[in-house]
Amino acid sequence: MEPDRLYELYRSSVGVTTDSRTLRKGEIFFALRGPTHDGNRHAPAALEAGAIAAVVDDPSLTGEGYIVVNDVLETLDVLARRHRRSLDVPVIAITGSNGKTTTRELITAVLARKGRVHSTTGNLNNHIGVPLTLLGAPEDIAFLVVEMGASHKGEIAALCETAMPTHGIITNIGTAHIEGFGSLEDVKAAKSELYRWLGKSGGTAIYNDQSTVLSDLVALAGRSVPYSSPAGRSLRADPAGGEGLTLRVTASVDESSYEFETGLFGSYNIDNVRAAMATGLLFDVPAKEIVDAIASYRPANNRSQVVDTGRNIIICDAYNANPSSMEKAIASFAALRSEKKMVILGDMLELGSESETGHASVVRHLSSLGNAEILLAGPQFRQAAAGTRAALFGTSEEVAEWLRQKRPEGYSVLVKGSRGMMMEKVFPLL
Repeated sequence: MEPDRLYELYRSSVGVTTDSRTLRKGEIFFALRGPTHDGNRHAPAALEAGAIAAVVDDPSLTGEGYIVVNDVLETLDVLARRHRRSLDVPVIAITGSNGKTTTRELITAVLARKGRVHSTTGNLNNHIGVPLTLLGAPEDIAFLVVEMGASHKGEIAALCETAMPTHGIITNIGTAHIEGFGSLEDVKAAKSELYRWLGKSGGTAIYNDQSTVLSDLVALAGRSVPYSSPAGRSLRADPAGGEGLTLRVTASVDESSYEFETGLFGSYNIDNVRAAMATGLLFDVPAKEIVDAIASYRPANNRSQVVDTGRNIIICDAYNANPSSMEKAIASFAALRSEKKMVILGDMLELGSESETGHASVVRHLSSLGNAEILLAGPQFRQAAAGTRAALFGTSEEVAEWLRQKRPEGYSVLVKGSRGMMMEKVFPLL
């Protein structure tokens, strides 16, 4: 089928999906292949469930409803690019080693005060998720916010070719997924692919001018807007201090001052707040509306999330982890005023050659926690913390069993680890 005809079919559909289990009647099913599955096998069930078409790359599938192509993923990407070209709105791409999702959600909340926003949901930030995000965008939106993740060089550049961002934010550059990149310099080169795209396409980088690394790299983008001076405005935002569970912010916009409390744990989230405030000001959202949007936002999905279980207060930051984010979380937790503290950490994955030194550095930072109980899960922490007072476990399941027996109460508990460690298994025991 010609791309234009497929696009017309898409326009007449209620959307696209790659999951036959959650398919809505009237969607187009894209039969993607993966390492352990072949979507072509589910195409008949998708049509039976009400898909208006199934895009497949198995030529043995014939008959009404099947659209046979050479490569389903490539076809999905081509369709997403076609839809993107129909959207004459600012497209803000967000990447970085830490804080992508929180920044994306804060910016979405802020821009929603100005107009309808469509943004990435969940973890749909890769070569499959970005096309799905674009194809989920209604034509009456005012802004499109696209999160971009990467674990290898060239991935951000490819995602930019699909999403064609008009604006871009790199939250920071650290050691996340360094195993796939090779070195910190390679991480820097990979993340700065967003700046290079903006430089090539005439877009604008919105950047943290308190970061020396980003201030040096932003020249690649050509046009740029610093957090401190968006659209000729003056912006300053800092942690207000104190020892509460959530981040309080003091901010000034031009001659006006604001102090507000966020729903986010940790002063390290201040840069994410700055990114959202700067983006809002750049797009003429009134300062008071920006402050209200950020103050009203409540995180979910185990990212800087504070949960009172009735027995303990949990700081859920277990969606991902690397040495930088771990150390910042520990520092914020150390400043928290609480009679009883417990820290539960899981291994940081995908660090490659930096794994041993990264885990050792985190263990050293744990000394700032005084008498807090420390539980560490995973072979890397077990090696790095050998001989310390920390309780060491092989897996999050073993930590859960320990908690099941001890039944701690009255604690403030920080839980953090890489997604693969599944640290959320400890939550029901807290």
